[in-house]
Amino acid sequence: MSDEILFDRDPKYIPRVAAVHDMCGYGKCSLTAAIPILSAAGCDACPVPTALFSAHTRYAVYTFHDTTEILNGYLDAWRKENVELDGVYSGFLGSAEQVAIIKRLYDEYPQALRLVDPVMGDGGKTYPTYTPELCEAMGTLVSGADVLMPNLTEASILTGRAYPGQDLDDAQVNGVLDALLDLGAKHVVLKGIDRGDGMIRNYVASAATGSTGKRELAHGKLPFMVHGTGDAFASALCGAVMAGRSLAESARIAGEFVRHAMESTQYQPHHDERGVSFELNLNELTGLVHR
Repeated sequence: MSDEILFDRDPKYIPRVAAVHDMCGYGKCSLTAAIPILSAAGCDACPVPTALFSAHTRYAVYTFHDTTEILNGYLDAWRKENVELDGVYSGFLGSAEQVAIIKRLYDEYPQALRLVDPVMGDGGKTYPTYTPELCEAMGTLVSGADVLMPNLTEASILTGRAYPGQDLDDAQVNGVLDALLDLGAKHVVLKGIDRGDGMIRNYVASAATGSTGKRELAHGKLPFMVHGTGDAFASALCGAVMAGRSLAESARIAGEFVRHAMESTQYQPHHDERGVSFELNLNELTGLVHR
């Protein structure tokens, strides 16, 4: 596949990216990750909060507030102030009705890149606040997505397939990639294939070449997992794309950033629950816009 550059960035320009995601007061994920990571990559992160959580759903106790009712007024105010956007990066949604909010952004900012992390679940299970209606609505964001970034659980939901586990051979990877591209995504980054050989693999494919032109990006696997790595990966990938890096290079940068952040995370208290600590590694992304 041609390793495509999706955003031609003027090095003096700071691109604006709407980060459509939830906000957790405690726990390393969603906007808590997206805002600093996009900022480190030289982006103006413009949050659109889809829900407010006291903590992420890995905790036994958390509060959840759906923000759907405020979002149209929120975006009305943006239009009155002539806010401009270069990208729309969407993640966790609080309700099925919020898909219309994202589509409104697509309509009002047709030139903006559509970067879709279809946050719905992991390990073969959906997240507690996700309903079948919300999963179905999330699927309508796939067609026209410039970059779709699912894990294997989300890819299974989107394509209507049974969750296959994390260990996929090349033929199975090709089948998943082609099924996602058939839904109308322009590019797909499939995350988290684990063949038990000490490596985690991500795959990049485009509609132009299909799965036969896919790129494999392998990263060393650490002997533990933590919450929030998917959000950190997607945010770093978006930041690298908006920094003018090619898509496959952006996926490689994001994978290495997450691996290094996980190395830092193991020394933080309560990291098993709280999630990935990336603060000490943000310089890797800042370097994208200064080299």
